[in-house]
Amino acid sequence: MVPTVRYPSFVDQLPLTRLALEFAAASHGEQRREADDAPFILHPLEVAHLLHGRDYPDCVVAAGVLHDVIEDTEAEYDELARDFGAEVARLVCAVTEPGGDGGYSERKARLRRAVAEAETDAVVIFAADKVAKAREFRLNLVRRRERDPVQVDPAKLEHYWACLSLLESRLGGHAFVRQFRFELEALELLPPGNTSGPSRPATEPLSRDETVAAK
Repeated sequence: MVPTVRYPSFVDQLPLTRLALEFAAASHGEQRREADDAPFILHPLEVAHLLHGRDYPDCVVAAGVLHDVIEDTEAEYDELARDFGAEVARLVCAVTEPGGDGGYSERKARLRRAVAEAETDAVVIFAADKVAKAREFRLNLVRRRERDPVQVDPAKLEHYWACLSLLESRLGGHAFVRQFRFELEALELLPPGNTSGPSRPATEPLSRDETVAAK
């Protein structure tokens, strides 16, 4: 069953993005967000809103909406190229985790290497995705800690800090990079019990001593 999507008002100005949202909603189907069990489509919507708020064009916002469909659904590159154009398909492909074996850290390292070589608009989409994901991760951590003790996945945090280093190298002081840094530093400012271990400089990866499941 495809979830009903109520489009935010900004989508009215972006015809390609509206089509992309319909496609993404159908592709992601009943997938849910880990943080709050909301329909997964809310995540692409958040990414789209971030991109639109910085005045990126319709094709970039649409690619932001579709950024997970190749990786997480049965959608394929040729399908995106046919329905949304080569530029959108290329941007989505650039932020899609490359195929191959390996554990979480190895797979994410391959993704970062690919993004490091991608065109700027693809890197911006990657940054917007990380802002939305890090915010969701932080809020989920607080919410879960209110119920039961839960530990932080060190591999996910190390991936996020490595992403920040990559984004600062590629995009400098872009608003998304600053916002992503804030989200990571905010994790270290949570009350005792919400993070484990001592606070660390933002340029260093967090230590390996704890574990929350992570995508």
